Amino acid sequence: MIRKVLVANRGEIAIRVMRACYEMGIRSVAVYSTADRLSRHVVFANEAECIGGASSADSYLNIDHIIEAAKKHKVDAIHPGYGFLSENSEFARRCEAEGIIFIGPKPETMELMGDKISARIQMIKAGVPVVPGTQEQLSSGEEALEVCRKIGFPVMLKASMGGGGKGMRLIEREEDVIEMYNAAKNEAMASFGDDTVYIEKFVEEPHHIEFQILGDKHGNVIHLYDRECSVQRRHQKIVEESPSPFIDDTLRREMGEKAVAAAKAVGYIGAGTIEFLVDKHHHFYFLEMNTRLQVEHPITEEVVGVDLVKQQILIADGQPLGYRQEDIRQRGHAIECRICAEDTEHNFMPSPGTIVQLTEPHGIGIRIDSYVYEGYEIPVHYDPMIGKLIVWATERQYAIERMRRVLYEYKIVGLTTNIRYLRRIIDVPDFREGNYNTYFIERNAERLRPRPGFKNESEEMAVIAAYIDYLMNLEENTGGAAECKQGQSAINRWRTFGLQKGVLRV
Repeated sequence: MIRKVLVANRGEIAIRVMRACYEMGIRSVAVYSTADRLSRHVVFANEAECIGGASSADSYLNIDHIIEAAKKHKVDAIHPGYGFLSENSEFARRCEAEGIIFIGPKPETMELMGDKISARIQMIKAGVPVVPGTQEQLSSGEEALEVCRKIGFPVMLKASMGGGGKGMRLIEREEDVIEMYNAAKNEAMASFGDDTVYIEKFVEEPHHIEFQILGDKHGNVIHLYDRECSVQRRHQKIVEESPSPFIDDTLRREMGEKAVAAAKAVGYIGAGTIEFLVDKHHHFYFLEMNTRLQVEHPITEEVVGVDLVKQQILIADGQPLGYRQEDIRQRGHAIECRICAEDTEHNFMPSPGTIVQLTEPHGIGIRIDSYVYEGYEIPVHYDPMIGKLIVWATERQYAIERMRRVLYEYKIVGLTTNIRYLRRIIDVPDFREGNYNTYFIERNAERLRPRPGFKNESEEMAVIAAYIDYLMNLEENTGGAAECKQGQSAINRWRTFGLQKGVLRV
């Protein structure tokens, strides 16, 4: 049985995994870089081990150091979280060779589905719809041009080992093909060490919809329904929701069946995601498979009531799924916003710094997966996401109103975050009406720009708060009961109106 798990990750996902371990009676081991010595996941675990310097290459991507820590602490299993080594087949094989359970799919499955071309071929064999395109590696820009002419413009040029939009190009004209082909190959080689690219027909007005799946070692596979992930900037997700407001129950059922078929076709074990593109006519196509836990997994957990991390651990321990497909139901609606330390007004540049003050929202239907605290310094070395804000409600409109409210309650002082930007997204009519696709950000760029004079709101509020404090501490406000009896009236914060006319009304 799995009794001790090393979490080969950092931040909020490390804490998320550790919480599941605690509830299952499993001890957890944290690994950390020198930059993360004061990170919350380090003190949250039962045991902790420093594995290297601040850079990811010296620590969270260093397989030898992680394996050494696992052996030193005599763990039974390693959970990779997401990012870093979570989809690294070499790491999974190394765990197996050392007699350590890797909480995830087989390395062969990672390799098969990590290569977009081989994944397309497998999906075609399984009867899963794929976007028309090439099934083999392109050998030259001239061949790419010939394929584009056959498929018809516009087309998408993609890196076979790609992800996150790297190595991806939209081509709308013949004269751009060779230049785009060379640029995509160079970017793919720099990002993934593999310059293989392929071509797909461009899907117009696409929705990015994914299905969560679980597969055990006994051949059982189920899906846990859909997530709408179309609010994206440069192919990076910002806001996700479940269920999708775009697809109906008939299409949802068909896509779920194909997601299960896709997972069975590759003998999938563990938690994974089948990603689809759905066009404006409700035709859907396989996009890719993520062979790991997703950042947005909490909204599925909130809607279906299944702890995905616990299921990962149970599956890795050899236990059969405790659910049948008919046991899984969607209940209510959930929305997730990614909270990032970044400056949205300056090209979304990372904004590391020290958190001076932190106020997190509370109330029914609210969940925060985060790792930060007051006084914590966000390091410059890693992804700027510092947490995820998740809300649940019985209906979508109530979930939107709840998210709108908690985004105004969420206060992080000391560094720049994207919280105001997220507020504007929630207020855009297209989002509130569920009338959006992957071009939402571009089409609502004007609405998403900050209002003039809005940037210094925090500074203005700080001045107002200081003035209230000053008034509350005036001599006539602290003189006691005798002065009050003589007719003086103490200043009451709840009756302080219009300190600056038009600026503040309590």
